[in-house]
Amino acid sequence: MPHKLTLIITLLCSSLTSQFGFGDDWPQWGGPEQDLVWRETGIVKTLPTTGLLPRVWSTPIGEGYSGPAVAEVNSRWCVFVTDRIFKQRVGYERVLCLDAESGKPIWNYEYPVEYSVSYPAGPRATPVIDAGRVYTLGAQGHLFCFDAATGKVLWSKNFVEDYGTRLATWGMVAAPLVDGDQLITLVGGQKNSLVVSFDKATGKELWRALDDRAVGYAPPVIFTFGGKRELIVWHPTAVSALEPKTGKLIWEVPYGVRYGLSIATPRKVKNRLFVASFYNGPRMIEVSNDGSQAKIVWSGNSDSELKTDGLHPIMMTPIFNGTHIYGVCSYGQLRCLDASNGRRLWETEKATGKGRWWNAFIVPHEDRYFLHNEQGDLIIANLTPQGYEEISRAKLIEPTRRVQRRMTIWSHPAFAMKSVFARNDKEIIRVDLSAK
Repeated sequence: MPHKLTLIITLLCSSLTSQFGFGDDWPQWGGPEQDLVWRETGIVKTLPTTGLLPRVWSTPIGEGYSGPAVAEVNSRWCVFVTDRIFKQRVGYERVLCLDAESGKPIWNYEYPVEYSVSYPAGPRATPVIDAGRVYTLGAQGHLFCFDAATGKVLWSKNFVEDYGTRLATWGMVAAPLVDGDQLITLVGGQKNSLVVSFDKATGKELWRALDDRAVGYAPPVIFTFGGKRELIVWHPTAVSALEPKTGKLIWEVPYGVRYGLSIATPRKVKNRLFVASFYNGPRMIEVSNDGSQAKIVWSGNSDSELKTDGLHPIMMTPIFNGTHIYGVCSYGQLRCLDASNGRRLWETEKATGKGRWWNAFIVPHEDRYFLHNEQGDLIIANLTPQGYEEISRAKLIEPTRRVQRRMTIWSHPAFAMKSVFARNDKEIIRVDLSAK
């Protein structure tokens, strides 16, 4: 009998290893829970400090700002990313599916598109993987649903042609959101179609919401307030809460931002919601106990990128843990704010550098943080109300795009399979970060 029990346990462990041995996925913008938190265990505590981090693989790609997404498709781990290439002076957006183990291409799909947006260096939105499908959104508003295993187009939309979308200055950026049978997207179209919900399997329109407004760049998210799920859409004139099933407006807090720069993903703790913009600074919103209304409880005093008292991020999404806020300000200052009132506790330029639009992405992991700055450095650090403590730093990938007389990377990495997946305008890489 003990012999049989041992055999059963061995087989069970083997089965669990085969199912979970590769770790977690990163199937969309923000990871599995869309909150930009890395939850895998068994990750390195420090990084080597000389040379580039050793790659599991490197695969050539074209230009683009979109981050990669990683998920298992038909028992095979895959990486999805988008880029822009040229053939005989004609520009194409391209969707690539790579084998996550080897980096080898599985399939790709390309379509011609002429760019009219500023910074025309490729797609922006991270792909979304769900139920055997992958959804991609191009800079000019081309939305596709693919069979994730084969690359077959299942359905598609052209926002400009189908909805009369007025493209934002820097193009379509907000990654779509899967919710049950819906794919919820920011369209920015006419006839009350700022937000449109599609049947995720067929592409049929289910509902549309909000009148003809600028579309902005922040992705839609769903949070629970007062026991009710609410779809939060931060666009350049307001923060709006909608019923996810119908698109009906629940509440709205006006917040006009210059140049349409609603970019950072809204962050939520308990009944508070935090947003922050490059020019107009931060707003802390409090939602009523029943989730039916909301108000601003504090905001920054600066309405300029130059003399900032709070937090004015350009692309990164700040960390809001309930008591404190961490984020990168307009000229590269990594800052900590008291979340109760917005008062700045400290700032440092050690993690980034000093210059307009300097950027770093911050991802919490257990009791520390991974930072990927625009110079291609990967940093492990402690962020506390007392200050910034750098544990280790290494070069992850080389910056390839010139901005403000410096070379940059403005693409968010994915953390999955106990690895980091990162890209620039020349390659996408995988680096193993598992503890040995």
